[in-house]
Amino acid sequence: MSQSAADYLQPLLDRLEAHANPAEAVPMARYMRDQFPFYGIKTPQCRLLVREFLAEQGLPPPDLLEPVVLTLWQRPQRECQYIAVGLLERGSKRLDTPVVDLLEQLIITKSWWDTVDSLAGGLAGAQFRRFPEARAAALPRWRASDNIWLRRSAILFQLGYKKETDAELLLAVVEENKTSGEFFIQKAIGWALREYSKTNPDLVVDFVERTELAPLSRREALKWLKRLLPPDT
Repeated sequence: MSQSAADYLQPLLDRLEAHANPAEAVPMARYMRDQFPFYGIKTPQCRLLVREFLAEQGLPPPDLLEPVVLTLWQRPQRECQYIAVGLLERGSKRLDTPVVDLLEQLIITKSWWDTVDSLAGGLAGAQFRRFPEARAAALPRWRASDNIWLRRSAILFQLGYKKETDAELLLAVVEENKTSGEFFIQKAIGWALREYSKTNPDLVVDFVERTELAPLSRREALKWLKRLLPPDT
């Protein structure tokens, strides 16, 4: 009989329940503006529990990866979504097919910056590199979406690309979103431009100077470059 996602995850969930700390859960939830409940397990300890679990159980087999991720995503405690992202990051590298549809589902479900940024800047970036056809199918939809988290993901997916960044695409996506009044979009624009400024500072400075960006986007875009300037410049 094949193992189910619930069977695979039960030893991990038992560990998490055993180490739950209600006193820590309150400030952790407050930091996330009470969007989600927490077990109250801090990141170092949570990572240790996951390592112990994986040492015993191993990564989920390829055919179980998506059910495991979705089962964790349905759990109320936010640590479960963090673990799901980590398992998907590791497990997707072993797959010969894209998981972009699954990523999109996760991005628009239980959405907040803490999971979306890992899904966008890490997983989506890697998936779009490996599977150009999946990028061609998904990216136009993300760019045109009314969902701010998909649009944020379209802005951020090239964060780790450095010299491989498609600058024309990056600036086009920024142009599409520059008038947004949404904080998370303005912040994403600044973050994406700031990261690319480490590779191509002249292009970013020129773009910021000739483009009407929100003050937050402009400030974030030039933050790294300003650190290079001498005091009082």
